[in-house]
Amino acid sequence: MNYKHLTEVIKENTQRFSTKNAIFYKNIETKNWDGISWENFYQQIQNVSKALINFGIKEQQNVAIFAQNMAEWIIADIAIMNTRAVTVPIYATNSAKETAYIINDAEISVIFIGDQEEFDKAEEISKTNKYLKLIVSLTETVDFRNYKNAVYLSDFVNAEFPESIDKELEKRFFEHQLDDLASIIYTSGTTGEPKGVMLDHNNFAASLKAHEDELDVNINDTSLSFLPLSHIYERSWVFFCIQSGIQVYFNQDPKEIAEVLKEVKPSLMCTVPRIFEKIFAAIQDKRKEASPTKMKLASWALGIGNNYFNNHKRIDKKVPFALKLKHKIADKLVLSKLRGVFGGNIKFMPCGGAPLAADMVSYFHSFGLNIKCGYGLTETTATVSLFGNQHFEFNSAGKAIAGTEIKIGANNEILVKGPGVMKGYYKKPKATAEVFTEDGWFKTGDAGKLDEKGNLVITDRIKDLMKTSGGKYIAPQKLETALVNDSFIEQIAVIGDQQKYVTALAVPSFENIKKYAIEHSIGFKDIEELINHNQIKDMFEKRFEELQKEFSKFEKIKKFTLLPKEFSIEAGEITATLKLKRKVIQKKYKELIDKMYKD
Repeated sequence: MNYKHLTEVIKENTQRFSTKNAIFYKNIETKNWDGISWENFYQQIQNVSKALINFGIKEQQNVAIFAQNMAEWIIADIAIMNTRAVTVPIYATNSAKETAYIINDAEISVIFIGDQEEFDKAEEISKTNKYLKLIVSLTETVDFRNYKNAVYLSDFVNAEFPESIDKELEKRFFEHQLDDLASIIYTSGTTGEPKGVMLDHNNFAASLKAHEDELDVNINDTSLSFLPLSHIYERSWVFFCIQSGIQVYFNQDPKEIAEVLKEVKPSLMCTVPRIFEKIFAAIQDKRKEASPTKMKLASWALGIGNNYFNNHKRIDKKVPFALKLKHKIADKLVLSKLRGVFGGNIKFMPCGGAPLAADMVSYFHSFGLNIKCGYGLTETTATVSLFGNQHFEFNSAGKAIAGTEIKIGANNEILVKGPGVMKGYYKKPKATAEVFTEDGWFKTGDAGKLDEKGNLVITDRIKDLMKTSGGKYIAPQKLETALVNDSFIEQIAVIGDQQKYVTALAVPSFENIKKYAIEHSIGFKDIEELINHNQIKDMFEKRFEELQKEFSKFEKIKKFTLLPKEFSIEAGEITATLKLKRKVIQKKYKELIDKMYKD
């Protein structure tokens, strides 16, 4: 396959689009979305590349980015690759300890940071780290506090460079190879020490080509980027958009996503299940407050939408004239308003990172929101499988993407082979050997099956599978996905390994239980008192019972404990991608867990 290096593509696109805007950022002062043209985008990449070479960055040397989403993040990333160096992304939410591990392991001499919090951590690390020599701030608001080895990006790129730097950059551009290492991405480490996943330019180029073959996009599309660029999912999607000439808007504050969607009105956006779960819960709450007439109208419209999209369009079945007419009315009165929550222009939304319940996927599709569920890992340069345009199954993660093979191995483990599969784990040959079969298949660590049509159905993480003391296997993710859809449940951790029965630690939606308490005249001083109130416990017991009715008796949660605080990244209970760190949770809440198993 004839793949293209990303920096070549950017150079070609700059000549092709020149004055058209490539990316957008929100101007803090004017509150407007300001565009950066392709010519300006390319020039900024060149300037950062020259500054890196001038500082002494060599080919295949590791350079880190430790910042939240912003336009400068992607400029720095591509500039690093443009010098034939290697980008090492670090989550802005990482602790100082996690960040220090990566800086030390990857021998980072230059780190790009975003805000004060990242600078403070990097400065502290530099005091005891022998590798870190320079901190470059992507923003001008950081206070360096007389720290000498720090510089603002504007000063870094505006320094005077000798002519030899231009020649060196040009030389590196013409000498780059697809088998050059492009990035080392450290996995969040739900089960232990983070591992650096090595991806080369061939991995990225192959992944981008596969997406090009699979997805219907054009240069008039716009994409909103709000998931962490430190994660392979959002980053590879932004690369795909840049390669395809799609304009990308970078949202810096995830809390503002609802407002930003209405401003930008994107046609494309990468998402995770939690977004849909929260919106679904909000829609259900609004329906409860609606008049009987409005509720009846909404139910009728969604029924028509379900018939139109899910029973006809999805399976490429001809839509009867009467249904077309009904759908037109339903869309005008109800369905278009529901799509309006996402800006109103969505063509499709890739969704990954965790499973999304089949009934929820079906629900959103019924009002014309095209969610493309998929499956992938950092080790596979993101996408392994995804929904096609038609004939997809709601309970699956779609079919293998072009060029990738999937098969099911021992213990129902999903095995993958293809050009997106990583080169290995950085400095960890033993760990690398452990995740490949003798004949070269990558062992994902996830359990699943392929249905008769070739759709991949995910069961659970093999490491997460629990076995009760009675010998029954429990898939916690399946249970958690079903329960977290409820508007009263914000987070949940299922417990049950080597135990007599299944229990759970649940974080309620504090806003909704307060509202419930007021409606039912339940007095309380604080959240702690409220979650321990018998009426609240009874209400949750009934909800758990209803939500688990489709599960077998041995799978059901017998006892639960409500927690007064959310699981957080800061407390080390969840990863930067919001996955539960089960071992940490079990250790931290051991006393509460033990209490649930006392007769």
